[in-house]
Amino acid sequence: MSEKIKLTPDEFSFLSLFQTVTTAVARDCIIDDKVDRVIFVVHKGQMGMAIGKGGSNIKQLQNVIPKKIELVEYSENPVNFIKNVFNSDIIQNIKISERLDGTKNAIVVVEMKKKGIIVGKDGRNVDKARILAKRYFNITNVLILSPEQLIKSENM
Repeated sequence: MSEKIKLTPDEFSFLSLFQTVTTAVARDCIIDDKVDRVIFVVHKGQMGMAIGKGGSNIKQLQNVIPKKIELVEYSENPVNFIKNVFNSDIIQNIKISERLDGTKNAIVVVEMKKKGIIVGKDGRNVDKARILAKRYFNITNVLILSPEQLIKSENM
């Protein structure tokens, strides 16, 4: 983890509520007012418990928290974590690279015609990935590229 995570009082109360409702252990809560959502980072292996049968836990939380609820399963491996953020099997590859200035980038490789799904409406999925990758692994940028774009960028 890049730094100690600090929760606001609202995030702390949502985290407590989440754990009471779901009985799953969440390690983090982020209120993202930009797109009116709350992101919970759930311990590995506890996603099913967090969601509940037929999504019952999420529905119960949505009745109390007036924002969209999004869950991400934690992984200590940055590649697996970023894959979990996007929750998608259409990702072909994820590469983590360190630049000369010491900053880190994550490059998510996906077919050109499927990039929109990964980026999400108004970039909300890639924004979530950037927030979480920075928070946990000090990765400053997450780029979504097609295999063709990746080859071009490597040849530059």
